[in-house]
Amino acid sequence: MKKYIALIIASIVTISCGEEVKKSSLEELNSQRLIIANQLDSLNTKLKTIESEIAKIDPNKKLPIVTAFTVKKDIFKHYIEIQGVVQADKNIEIRPELGGTVNSILVKEGQKVSAGQLLIQLDDTSIKNNMDELNTQLSLAKTTFERQERLWNQKIGSEMQYLQVKAQKESLENNLASIKTQARKMKIIAPFSGIVDVIYPKNGELTNPQMPVIRLINLDKVYVEADITESYLPVIKVGTEAILNFPSINKEITSEIAQIGHYINPDNRSFKTRINISNKDQSIKPNLLADLKILDFEATGITIPSNLVQQDQTGADYVYIIKNEDGQNKIVKSLITITNEYQHNVFVTEGIAENDVLANAGARLIKEGDIVEIRTN
Repeated sequence: MKKYIALIIASIVTISCGEEVKKSSLEELNSQRLIIANQLDSLNTKLKTIESEIAKIDPNKKLPIVTAFTVKKDIFKHYIEIQGVVQADKNIEIRPELGGTVNSILVKEGQKVSAGQLLIQLDDTSIKNNMDELNTQLSLAKTTFERQERLWNQKIGSEMQYLQVKAQKESLENNLASIKTQARKMKIIAPFSGIVDVIYPKNGELTNPQMPVIRLINLDKVYVEADITESYLPVIKVGTEAILNFPSINKEITSEIAQIGHYINPDNRSFKTRINISNKDQSIKPNLLADLKILDFEATGITIPSNLVQQDQTGADYVYIIKNEDGQNKIVKSLITITNEYQHNVFVTEGIAENDVLANAGARLIKEGDIVEIRTN
C-alpha cells in the first residue's frame, strides 16, 4: 500500500516538473492546464480512497473521540424571571372609631378569633351614664306624649302642644339611638376570622382613631404581586403559568396569573400582576419575597443543550452532525436557526431534524470532514 502511495506522489511530481510547456498559443496553454487539472482531481480522489482504506485497517491510526447526542422533539418553555411580594387581603390594623381608655383586652397575641368576636373593650362609663339619663327622660317623654295624644284624639288641647310633645319624644329616641351607636363603637370587634398578630395598647392606655390597636390576619388565602415591564403585555394573560419560589422557606408553588393591571406605571413602565396562592399551612407570610418565573413562550419542537452549539467567524450558529458513510462516522457542519434559549437549552427551528446524531463531548476539537470514533458515556 505504501508503494502505491509513493507511485502516486511520483506521478504528481512528473506532471508538475515533466515536459517543458511550450510557449505557444493561449488556446494550447489552456488545453494543457485543463489536462493537468483533470489528472490532479483523479489522483486526489484515489488518494482519499486509499487514506480511507488505510484508516479502516491501520491499527495505529487514532481517530478523534466524541460522544453522541440524539436529537428529539420536546416541549420547550421560556420564562421571564422577576421578583414579587406576598400580600394578603385579610391583613389589617384595626383602629377605634372613637377615642377612649382601654378597659379590658379579651384576646392574646397569636389567638384565633371568629368574625364578630369582641377583642378590646374601651371605657364607656360616661356613655352608659348618658344612656341611663336619656332612658329616664325618654320614659317621661313617652308618658307625656301618650297622655297628650289621648287628649288630642278627644279634641282637647291645642295641636301645637301635641306636636311639641311628639317632637321631644322622637328627639330623645334619636339621641338614645346615637348613644347606643357610640357605645358599640367602644367595642373593638373582629371584622373577619383570623389570628391576632399584634396587640398594640395595654390596659389603661388611651387610644384614638389614628392609633392601631390590633393587627388581625387571615393567611388562608394570600397572593403575590409583581411589576412586569410593559413589553410583555402581548404575552402575559390571565391564566398564564407561573412558578413561585420562596427561598426563605424553601418552598415552590405552581400557579397562574389571576389578574393583570390596566394601568402602566409611568415611573418604571410596568404593570401589576396578581397570582393567587393557597396557604393552608400558614407558612407564607405577608411581605415575603418570591422569585417568579412566568411563562412567555411555549412550543413543541427540536430542543438541544446550548453547549452543543458553536459559532463561526461570522457569528452564525452551527452544530456538528455525525453521518454514517461507508461504515465510518463522518463530521458534517450544519448551520442552525435558534428561536429561543432558556436554562442551557435552545429551541432550534432550522438546520437539524429529529433523530439526527450530534457530536457532544469533544466537538470543540474536531472539524468538518473528520472521521471520528463515538464513545458512550
